[in-house]
Amino acid sequence: MAASPVGVLIMAYGTPARPEDILAFYTDIRRGRPPTPEQLADLKRRYYAVGGTSQLAARTAEQVAGVQAALDAAAPGEYVCRFAAKHASPSIEDAVQAMALDGVKRVVGFVLAPHYSAGSVGEYLSRFERAAAAAAMSVGTVEGWHDHPVLIELLAERVRAAYASIGSDPTDPGIRLLVSAHSLPMRIIESGDGYDQRLHETAELVATNTGAARWQVCWQSAGRTPEPWIGPDVLEVLKALPAEGVAGAVVCPAGFTSDHLEVNYDLDIEANALAQDLGLRFTRTASLNADERLCAALAGLVSGAVPPAQ
Repeated sequence: MAASPVGVLIMAYGTPARPEDILAFYTDIRRGRPPTPEQLADLKRRYYAVGGTSQLAARTAEQVAGVQAALDAAAPGEYVCRFAAKHASPSIEDAVQAMALDGVKRVVGFVLAPHYSAGSVGEYLSRFERAAAAAAMSVGTVEGWHDHPVLIELLAERVRAAYASIGSDPTDPGIRLLVSAHSLPMRIIESGDGYDQRLHETAELVATNTGAARWQVCWQSAGRTPEPWIGPDVLEVLKALPAEGVAGAVVCPAGFTSDHLEVNYDLDIEANALAQDLGLRFTRTASLNADERLCAALAGLVSGAVPPAQ
C-alpha cells in the first residue's frame, strides 16, 4: 500500500440541493449573472415538474460509492474517492483542498460524462489541474471514454430493452434510434473540438452492436443564450419523423450517465409529450446510474491514469 492513498476526484455538473438553492445555482451557471425573473421561473417550473429537485445528487453519490467499491476490491486501501461539482457544493477547488489536508499527494480526476469537449469536460479538468497544482499534488486525468467497450455494451443492452418495451426491436425500420447528448455552442464545434464526432462514434458503435436499422445523432438541452447551439435538437427531429414515415423513436441519451433534469424533464416529460401529440411510439433508454459494470470500468480507467510517485 502507498504511504498515502491516491485521491480520485469524480466530477459532475451539480444540482440545487433544495428548491431555494435554484437561484444561486442558476447564477453560478451564468458566471455570476443572475437570471431574469422569467428565466428563473422557467427553471423552477422544470424542477417542480420532476419533484422539486433533480435526482442527480443522489445518483452521483451512488456512482462515486460504486467506483470506490470497485477500486477497493482491486486494491484495498489504495484509493480515496471524493465528489466535486462544477456549479454546486462541494466545488472542485474545495474538494481538492480537502484531499490535500488529508495528506493526498497524487490525484486522478475524471468527469462523469463520456464525451470530451474543451467546452465541457475540459473546463472541469482545467479547474481540477489548477487546484491540484496549487496544492503541490501530482495529477492524472481521464479525458474521455466515449468508445469504451463497457459503455457501448451497457448502452446497447438498454437500447434493446427500450425497443422491447414498445413491442419492437432495433432492426425495425419503423422505429428510429436517436442517440443524444447535451448541446454545446456551435462556436466550440466550429473550432474543431471533435465533441460532435465523438458522439457520432458512440452512436455508430451502439447501432452496430444492436443492428439498428435506422439511427441518427441529435442534441438536447441547449442553453438559453442568443448564440447558435449545435443541432438538430431532439424535439425538431421528433417533429420531422411522421413525414418521413417513421412510427416511433427510442432515445438513447448517451451523453448522460445518470437520471437528472435533462433526462427526467427534457425527455421523460417534454419529448414524451411531443411524441404523444405527434402519434409516435416513444421511449428512452434507462440511465446507466451506478451500474456495477460501469463503476468497474471507470475504476479501471482511474487505475490506468495514476501519476507516478514522486
